[in-house]
Amino acid sequence: MSNPSAHIEPHLSGRTGWLRAAVMGANDGILSTASLIVGVAGGGADRVTILLAGIAGMVAGAMSMAAGEYVSVSSQADTESADMARELHELEHNPKGELAELEAIYRERGLSEGLAADVARELTEKDALGAHLRDEIGITDLSPPAPVQAALVSALTFALGAAAPLVVAGLAPIGGLIWWVGIATVLALVGLGALGAQAGGAPKIKAAARVVIWGLIAMAATWAIGRLVGMSLI
Repeated sequence: MSNPSAHIEPHLSGRTGWLRAAVMGANDGILSTASLIVGVAGGGADRVTILLAGIAGMVAGAMSMAAGEYVSVSSQADTESADMARELHELEHNPKGELAELEAIYRERGLSEGLAADVARELTEKDALGAHLRDEIGITDLSPPAPVQAALVSALTFALGAAAPLVVAGLAPIGGLIWWVGIATVLALVGLGALGAQAGGAPKIKAAARVVIWGLIAMAATWAIGRLVGMSLI
């Protein structure tokens, strides 16, 4: 007879914290820098101006991503800490009411009245706070907020993503720079979409197509704007 404890299902949800920050950072780095380069090039700028704009965009974008992720994840952590403190206070001052609340939650999920009472009582005896955080509020320790990690991952992946169109812009012939950067960006986005899907266990083709479509729209829009502004200034 097989041992039930030996059956382990691999789950990927625990990766969502760092994976979201990494994919978002790299995608923004590739797309925003490539769009900036294409837009400036579409306006008729020379290579030095194009590269200067791209580098400035890479640095500013990486810092912005880091700051945004840090503030966002810190706010999430603050909210969860406040909820935890509130539940601790309620458990200390109104334990019967909290037990009844937990019983009601389990009844709503389909347990009979007696079983719901037993489950609520046993979970309360083992870990009252954990039971309320998990089943009442929806807070688990699967992917706890990590503001510094999210900020560093976002900044680093943004810079790495931005490096791809920058390198191409520095090496490609100036006459065909827009096309070379566009092709390199599409390839980078395809790779990023597939990599993110692989890490998260999602369909690769769908993920790649999604980022490529939005990437083409962004580059086309910035090229058109750069072209119009460049022509008006000449």
